[in-house]
Amino acid sequence: MVSDAHKGLQAAVKKCFLGASWQRCKVHFMRNILARVGHRDKAQFAGRLKQIWVQPDRESALKLAELFIEEYEEVYPEAIETLRQGLEDSLQFYSFEDFDSKKISSTNMQERLHREVRRRSRVVGIFPSEESYVRLVTSYLIEYSEDWATSRSYIRAETIELCRAKLKRVA
Repeated sequence: MVSDAHKGLQAAVKKCFLGASWQRCKVHFMRNILARVGHRDKAQFAGRLKQIWVQPDRESALKLAELFIEEYEEVYPEAIETLRQGLEDSLQFYSFEDFDSKKISSTNMQERLHREVRRRSRVVGIFPSEESYVRLVTSYLIEYSEDWATSRSYIRAETIELCRAKLKRVA
């Protein structure tokens, strides 16, 4: 499961999805960190910070994070404290090497879907009833689902089956 660090979402994942891991969205996490950095240094800081999540493996990411922390902890202590507190949660995607890390480390796809639903409903403007709004959104979601199921699979079925087989061997 991927989300921002909302405590209620984390609790729901633990309660309702037993055995599931939780990944803190790296994009939201970076925004949380950058909110504590001065405007003047934000671009350079962000460029260096982003490198943590593009490392080839967890160990490299942790080493780079430690170097980053050492470099900036005196200049931006609040930002670095935020990084320290959430780093482990934002690196969970490294546990799933069969998946494309760009696809499972952020909520970008979900947010794109929400933007598209908002865009389509704004075009209509005022709906005559709640049911008409639900019909519009439902028809779009059905179309979207069919498109992903047939042609643009976000995570290929073969990859999911490979991971299931690995889990069965471990269990």
